[in-house]
Amino acid sequence: MEERNIREAVREAGRKAREASRRMAAASPAAKKCALETLALLLKEKESALLDANAQDLDAARRAGLDAPRMDRLRLTPAILADMAEACRYVADMPDPVGAMDSQWQRPNGLLVGRMRVPLGVVAMVYEARPNVTVDASILCLKAGNAVMLRGGSEALHSNVALANLLHEALDAAALPADAVQFIDITSHDAVSELCRLDEYVDVLIPRGGESLVRAVTSQATMPVLKHYKGVCHAFIDESADLPQALDIVYNGKVQRPGVCNALECLLVHEKAAAAFLPMVAEKLGDAGVSFRADAASLPLLGPSAAPAAPDDYGREFHDLILAVRVVRDMDEALAHIARCGSNHTEIICTTNHLNAMRFLREADASMVAVNASSRFNDGGQLGLGAEIGISTSKLHAYGPMGVKELTTTKFVVFGQGQVRK
Repeated sequence: MEERNIREAVREAGRKAREASRRMAAASPAAKKCALETLALLLKEKESALLDANAQDLDAARRAGLDAPRMDRLRLTPAILADMAEACRYVADMPDPVGAMDSQWQRPNGLLVGRMRVPLGVVAMVYEARPNVTVDASILCLKAGNAVMLRGGSEALHSNVALANLLHEALDAAALPADAVQFIDITSHDAVSELCRLDEYVDVLIPRGGESLVRAVTSQATMPVLKHYKGVCHAFIDESADLPQALDIVYNGKVQRPGVCNALECLLVHEKAAAAFLPMVAEKLGDAGVSFRADAASLPLLGPSAAPAAPDDYGREFHDLILAVRVVRDMDEALAHIARCGSNHTEIICTTNHLNAMRFLREADASMVAVNASSRFNDGGQLGLGAEIGISTSKLHAYGPMGVKELTTTKFVVFGQGQVRK
């Protein structure tokens, strides 16, 4: 498609989304609930067709040599589709945020002032090989009264088109505007560039994918961007940690799904726990295929799966069964390492000391900080949001997994009885 035609196609999609966003902002909670429940039914009813579409994408990805982590993110299965349908039902049953009053107070002159939740308007998503994002992003945006523009990766085109068609069918069934979901099926990168310049219609842009995608989108965008560049997640094993429990937490964070953004990438161990804990790590994680990039203090404790760490191994997102390891003197050194090498995504501490736990919660700067729990819980579904449109490591206007509430903002509303300013 020629550049001029791409620009016109993206602008037309933006215009339709903007018009639809006005209707979505006024849509009843019952209509939005109906659309999401219908979508859940369609995901089951059309399972075979969706898997066929996904198989086309998987075959093409294999021929193109797509790496294992991206193949994992691209794949749809009956279980994944069932989880997507469950997310639809969960979000459908959530309280509708639109029109809710966050707070209200009365001024001395009698004015009643409040803050009301309202939709953001048009939310644009640029994402890579995750067809589930097509549904997750859409159901959250629609529940929050927004329209959504979707530009998925070319490797998931068949899957995304099939899912977008179901979204349109569900909106039609609920008498809501199908234009509230705009899927841009243009695979040229020029379409992303045009979308990034569409601030006339788009209120916020959310890139979801690798660091290079996020940086490319952020550098071009003319509207606010909610982003996270990478997930460099740390676990700090305090001297008071329950070591068998900590071992299970570290194992889950690194091994369960190493290619995702909330996988564990670096292990920090208090020097008083290192001699007991690191051989346990070497045995259990090493047996699972994990290799270690170790500092001088941890290297002799990690066995044959360990190699000396390079300086850039700390602060690196491996997307693989590789774990950076470092022994630290105390929590001060652990927190300093996290401040230097972290990415504001997820930080965890394993400890039985309440004061240490509370200090870590206060001082570790990340969108989720946890005590005695896996980094893998930094996920909208796991935290009770039903689904997520992404994990923001920006601090304005959301920090962490973004659910329905994070896809609204607030405006001031004022009730008077004829007051005038003096």
